[in-house]
Amino acid sequence: MSGFRVARWMIGLAVLALVALGGTDRVSAADKRLTIVATTGMIADVARQVGGDLVSVKALMGPGVDPHAYRQTRTDIVALSKADLVLWHGLYLEAQMEDFLRQLAKKKTVVAVAESLPKNMLIGHDDYADKFDPHVWMNPNLWSRVVLTVRDALIAARPENEAKLRANAAGHLAELRELANYTTQVLSSVPVESRVLLTAHDAFNYFGSAYGFEVMGIQGISTESEAGLKRIAELVDMLVARDIRAVFIESSVSDRNIRALIEGAAARGHAVAIGGELFSDAMGAPGTYQGTYLGMIDHNTTTISRALGGKAPEQGMLGKLS
Repeated sequence: MSGFRVARWMIGLAVLALVALGGTDRVSAADKRLTIVATTGMIADVARQVGGDLVSVKALMGPGVDPHAYRQTRTDIVALSKADLVLWHGLYLEAQMEDFLRQLAKKKTVVAVAESLPKNMLIGHDDYADKFDPHVWMNPNLWSRVVLTVRDALIAARPENEAKLRANAAGHLAELRELANYTTQVLSSVPVESRVLLTAHDAFNYFGSAYGFEVMGIQGISTESEAGLKRIAELVDMLVARDIRAVFIESSVSDRNIRALIEGAAARGHAVAIGGELFSDAMGAPGTYQGTYLGMIDHNTTTISRALGGKAPEQGMLGKLS
């Protein structure tokens, strides 16, 4: 038996054993909170917004964690096996967990929330055939469709609470519409010639498509891809030729390549500053405004606009940015 087949066989055994182990501990009474495990903080935030006091939500990946490279731990496997509902992103975001999650879906309710999006709304890429850019949360209007998927999954799990879940979802969707209006307003104030967003990896293509920005990443859509010296040299040439003065680091990706870009431009006599740190694949710290989806996108939008010459309030849409 090949190593790959052995690995898949072991994953299957682990899923079967742990589902059986956790089955007796799961919350099943209608008057108890629904236990949800979500892979990313963004999905966990949606579940909390829609579920309110009806749910208990755990996110596997916290601030600064790269979902492209994340592998489930023993503790994660136990939590997933005991959950009433498992929510993951899909679209190859959790590449290292995908086999495990698809095996788990054979034994319990596991929903890949972004895979419900119409394919004509997704951005493809050249690195993987028949795969799509997973970073759909960068467009609040697109993310609103994910909210509906999460809402429907919660209703299926707790149909007796349908009215409350629909009301909670409607309230959150109204917040996302306000956020989308804010992003459109402040990003449209950035001069057209300055609408170039250069970051560590290609996490902002949906953002660029929605708001008319040219997006460039040193690495590809996955942080697993490598950035060579040729790529960095090409980007340095572009920074100098187009007189671009600001680039951005990401909270969940090493800033090593961005620093190399800045040093390369400096060697050519061209000064480039870091425009700020953006949240790409993970949100901010729990308990903070930036630790919510609204705060994450508000922070990114405000930071990008102000760094590239646009007009945005220093403390963001709601005056909550620190």
